[in-house]
Amino acid sequence: MLSTEDGEKIHAWWVPAAESRGAVLFLHGNAGNIASRIGYVRMFHRLGYSVLMVDYRGYGMSTGTPSESGTYRDAQAAWRHLRVERALPAARIAVLGESLGGGVATWLAAQQKPGALILLSTFTSIPDLAAELYPFLPVRWLSRIRYDSLALLKAGLTTAILVAHSPDDEIVPFAHGKRLYEAASEPRQFLELAGSHNEAALYSRAAWENHIKSFLDKVLADAL
Repeated sequence: MLSTEDGEKIHAWWVPAAESRGAVLFLHGNAGNIASRIGYVRMFHRLGYSVLMVDYRGYGMSTGTPSESGTYRDAQAAWRHLRVERALPAARIAVLGESLGGGVATWLAAQQKPGALILLSTFTSIPDLAAELYPFLPVRWLSRIRYDSLALLKAGLTTAILVAHSPDDEIVPFAHGKRLYEAASEPRQFLELAGSHNEAALYSRAAWENHIKSFLDKVLADAL
Protein backbone atom coordinates (compact mmCIF):
# COMPACT_ATOMS: atom_id res chain seq x y z
CA MET A 1 0.00 0.00 0.00
CA LEU A 2 1.13 3.56 -0.76
CA SER A 3 0.18 6.52 1.43
CA THR A 4 -1.14 9.73 -0.15
CA GLU A 5 -0.59 13.23 1.22
CA ASP A 6 -4.21 13.34 2.41
CA GLY A 7 -4.06 10.02 4.26
CA GLU A 8 -5.52 7.48 1.82
CA LYS A 9 -4.02 4.01 1.30
CA ILE A 10 -3.49 3.16 -2.35
CA HIS A 11 -3.21 -0.44 -3.47
CA ALA A 12 -0.20 -0.90 -5.73
CA TRP A 13 1.88 -3.59 -7.39
CA TRP A 14 5.60 -3.12 -7.89
CA VAL A 15 6.93 -5.75 -10.29
CA PRO A 16 10.67 -5.36 -10.95
CA ALA A 17 12.35 -6.63 -14.08
CA ALA A 18 15.79 -8.24 -14.06
CA GLU A 19 18.42 -5.86 -15.46
CA SER A 20 15.69 -3.25 -15.81
CA ARG A 21 16.00 -0.55 -18.48
CA GLY A 22 13.72 1.71 -16.42
CA ALA A 23 10.23 1.72 -14.96
CA VAL A 24 6.72 2.29 -16.25
CA LEU A 25 4.12 3.88 -13.98
CA PHE A 26 0.81 2.51 -15.28
CA LEU A 27 -2.36 4.53 -14.61
CA HIS A 28 -5.44 2.57 -15.63
CA GLY A 29 -8.78 3.68 -17.07
CA ASN A 30 -12.14 4.09 -15.39
CA ALA A 31 -13.25 0.46 -15.65
CA GLY A 32 -11.75 -2.32 -13.54
CA ASN A 33 -8.58 -2.18 -11.49
CA ILE A 34 -4.95 -3.30 -11.63
CA ALA A 35 -5.89 -6.98 -11.35
CA SER A 36 -7.39 -6.79 -14.86
CA ARG A 37 -4.23 -5.22 -16.33
CA ILE A 38 -1.75 -8.05 -15.68
CA GLY A 39 -1.15 -8.35 -19.42
CA TYR A 40 0.64 -5.00 -19.37
CA VAL A 41 3.01 -6.25 -16.67
CA ARG A 42 3.90 -9.25 -18.83
CA MET A 43 4.45 -7.05 -21.87
CA PHE A 44 6.74 -4.60 -20.12
CA HIS A 45 8.71 -7.44 -18.57
CA ARG A 46 9.31 -8.86 -22.04
CA LEU A 47 10.59 -5.41 -22.99
CA GLY A 48 12.88 -5.21 -19.96
CA TYR A 49 10.97 -2.64 -17.85
CA SER A 50 9.82 -2.74 -14.24
CA VAL A 51 6.20 -1.75 -13.61
CA LEU A 52 4.36 0.11 -10.86
CA MET A 53 0.57 -0.15 -11.13
CA VAL A 54 -1.79 1.63 -8.76
CA ASP A 55 -5.51 1.60 -8.06
CA TYR A 56 -6.96 5.06 -7.54
CA ARG A 57 -8.77 5.79 -4.29
CA GLY A 58 -12.08 3.96 -4.23
CA TYR A 59 -10.88 1.39 -6.78
CA GLY A 60 -9.90 -2.19 -6.00
CA MET A 61 -8.44 -2.40 -2.49
CA SER A 62 -7.62 1.31 -2.17
CA THR A 63 -9.35 3.44 0.46
CA GLY A 64 -11.27 6.65 -0.15
CA THR A 65 -13.72 7.99 -2.71
CA PRO A 66 -12.83 8.70 -6.36
CA SER A 67 -12.37 12.31 -7.45
CA GLU A 68 -10.28 14.15 -10.04
CA SER A 69 -8.08 15.84 -7.44
CA GLY A 70 -7.83 12.53 -5.60
CA THR A 71 -6.49 10.67 -8.62
CA TYR A 72 -3.82 13.35 -8.96
CA ARG A 73 -2.76 12.81 -5.33
CA ASP A 74 -2.71 9.05 -5.95
CA ALA A 75 -0.42 9.52 -8.95
CA GLN A 76 1.84 11.77 -6.89
CA ALA A 77 2.12 9.05 -4.23
CA ALA A 78 3.13 6.55 -6.91
CA TRP A 79 5.68 8.97 -8.35
CA ARG A 80 7.11 9.59 -4.87
CA HIS A 81 7.46 5.85 -4.36
CA LEU A 82 9.47 5.46 -7.56
CA ARG A 83 11.69 8.48 -6.93
CA VAL A 84 12.26 8.05 -3.18
CA GLU A 85 11.67 4.43 -2.20
CA ARG A 86 13.01 2.95 -5.45
CA ALA A 87 15.58 5.74 -6.01
CA LEU A 88 14.83 5.91 -9.74
CA PRO A 89 15.83 9.04 -11.68
CA ALA A 90 12.93 10.82 -13.37
CA ALA A 91 14.62 10.30 -16.74
CA ARG A 92 14.25 6.53 -16.30
CA ILE A 93 10.50 6.63 -15.63
CA ALA A 94 7.76 6.47 -18.26
CA VAL A 95 4.18 7.30 -17.27
CA LEU A 96 1.48 5.46 -19.22
CA GLY A 97 -2.15 6.55 -18.98
CA GLU A 98 -4.95 4.39 -20.36
CA SER A 99 -8.21 6.20 -21.26
CA LEU A 100 -9.14 8.22 -18.14
CA GLY A 101 -5.67 7.42 -16.81
CA GLY A 102 -4.30 9.51 -19.67
CA GLY A 103 -5.72 12.60 -18.00
CA VAL A 104 -4.00 11.66 -14.75
CA ALA A 105 -0.75 10.79 -16.54
CA THR A 106 -0.64 14.08 -18.46
CA TRP A 107 -1.21 16.06 -15.26
CA LEU A 108 1.59 14.15 -13.52
CA ALA A 109 3.95 14.67 -16.45
CA ALA A 110 3.26 18.41 -16.33
CA GLN A 111 4.18 18.44 -12.64
CA GLN A 112 7.20 16.12 -12.62
CA LYS A 113 8.62 15.76 -16.16
CA PRO A 114 9.25 12.01 -16.46
CA GLY A 115 11.41 10.58 -19.22
CA ALA A 116 8.37 9.67 -21.34
CA LEU A 117 4.58 9.97 -21.48
CA ILE A 118 2.36 7.41 -23.22
CA LEU A 119 -1.33 8.12 -23.84
CA LEU A 120 -3.44 5.13 -24.83
CA SER A 121 -7.02 5.73 -26.06
CA THR A 122 -7.16 9.05 -24.19
CA PHE A 123 -9.65 11.92 -24.53
CA THR A 124 -8.67 15.58 -24.89
CA SER A 125 -10.82 16.53 -21.88
CA ILE A 126 -14.00 15.37 -20.16
CA PRO A 127 -15.99 18.45 -21.32
CA ASP A 128 -14.88 17.82 -24.93
CA LEU A 129 -15.91 14.18 -24.76
CA ALA A 130 -19.22 14.92 -23.05
CA ALA A 131 -20.08 17.63 -25.60
CA GLU A 132 -19.69 15.07 -28.39
CA LEU A 133 -21.70 12.38 -26.61
CA TYR A 134 -24.47 14.76 -25.44
CA PRO A 135 -24.53 17.67 -27.92
CA PHE A 136 -28.01 18.76 -26.79
CA LEU A 137 -26.88 19.51 -23.20
CA PRO A 138 -24.69 22.42 -21.95
CA VAL A 139 -22.12 19.95 -20.64
CA ARG A 140 -19.18 22.34 -20.95
CA TRP A 141 -20.87 24.56 -18.37
CA LEU A 142 -22.03 21.73 -16.14
CA SER A 143 -18.96 19.48 -16.01
CA ARG A 144 -16.95 19.76 -12.81
CA ILE A 145 -14.57 17.00 -13.88
CA ARG A 146 -12.07 18.17 -16.48
CA TYR A 147 -8.94 16.03 -16.95
CA ASP A 148 -7.90 18.59 -19.56
CA SER A 149 -4.90 16.92 -21.18
CA LEU A 150 -5.17 19.07 -24.30
CA ALA A 151 -4.75 22.28 -22.32
CA LEU A 152 -1.70 20.89 -20.51
CA LEU A 153 -0.07 19.89 -23.79
CA LYS A 154 -0.79 23.28 -25.32
CA ALA A 155 0.69 24.96 -22.23
CA GLY A 156 4.11 23.65 -23.18
CA LEU A 157 4.59 20.18 -21.69
CA THR A 158 7.93 19.06 -23.17
CA THR A 159 8.15 15.39 -22.13
CA ALA A 160 8.64 12.97 -25.03
CA ILE A 161 5.19 11.62 -25.87
CA LEU A 162 3.66 8.65 -27.66
CA VAL A 163 -0.06 8.84 -28.45
CA ALA A 164 -1.77 5.57 -29.46
CA HIS A 165 -5.39 5.42 -30.59
CA SER A 166 -7.69 3.31 -32.75
CA PRO A 167 -10.10 4.59 -35.43
CA ASP A 168 -12.43 1.82 -34.20
CA ASP A 169 -12.64 3.27 -30.67
CA GLU A 170 -16.36 3.48 -29.89
CA ILE A 171 -15.97 5.38 -26.61
CA VAL A 172 -13.23 7.97 -27.20
CA PRO A 173 -13.26 9.16 -30.83
CA PHE A 174 -10.05 8.77 -32.83
CA ALA A 175 -10.00 12.55 -33.36
CA HIS A 176 -9.19 13.03 -29.67
CA GLY A 177 -5.95 11.09 -30.04
CA LYS A 178 -5.02 13.05 -33.16
CA ARG A 179 -5.68 16.38 -31.42
CA LEU A 180 -3.53 15.37 -28.47
CA TYR A 181 -0.72 14.41 -30.80
CA GLU A 182 -0.98 17.64 -32.78
CA ALA A 183 -0.82 19.69 -29.57
CA ALA A 184 2.23 17.85 -28.24
CA SER A 185 5.75 19.22 -28.52
CA GLU A 186 8.58 17.27 -30.10
CA PRO A 187 9.74 14.62 -29.60
CA ARG A 188 6.35 13.06 -30.30
CA GLN A 189 5.04 9.92 -32.01
CA PHE A 190 1.61 8.67 -33.04
CA LEU A 191 0.66 5.00 -33.33
CA GLU A 192 -2.59 4.01 -35.02
CA LEU A 193 -4.07 0.94 -33.36
CA ALA A 194 -6.94 -1.34 -34.41
CA GLY A 195 -9.93 -2.59 -32.44
CA SER A 196 -12.37 -1.23 -29.90
CA HIS A 197 -11.65 1.04 -26.94
CA ASN A 198 -10.96 -1.81 -24.51
CA GLU A 199 -9.27 -4.14 -26.98
CA ALA A 200 -7.14 -1.92 -29.22
CA ALA A 201 -3.87 -2.80 -27.50
CA LEU A 202 -4.74 -6.50 -27.86
CA TYR A 203 -5.75 -6.30 -31.53
CA SER A 204 -2.57 -4.37 -32.30
CA ARG A 205 -0.34 -6.38 -29.98
CA ALA A 206 2.66 -6.91 -32.27
CA ALA A 207 2.69 -3.37 -33.65
CA TRP A 208 1.97 -1.89 -30.21
CA GLU A 209 4.69 -3.88 -28.47
CA ASN A 210 7.33 -3.23 -31.13
CA HIS A 211 6.54 0.47 -31.30
CA ILE A 212 6.52 0.99 -27.56
CA LYS A 213 9.83 -0.84 -27.18
CA SER A 214 11.46 1.34 -29.81
CA PHE A 215 10.00 4.50 -28.27
CA LEU A 216 10.97 3.70 -24.67
CA ASP A 217 14.43 2.38 -25.49
CA LYS A 218 15.22 5.58 -27.38
CA VAL A 219 13.67 8.33 -25.27
CA LEU A 220 14.62 6.96 -21.87
CA ALA A 221 18.22 6.51 -23.03
CA ASP A 222 18.28 9.95 -24.64
CA ALA A 223 16.86 11.59 -21.51
CA LEU A 224 19.92 10.72 -19.41
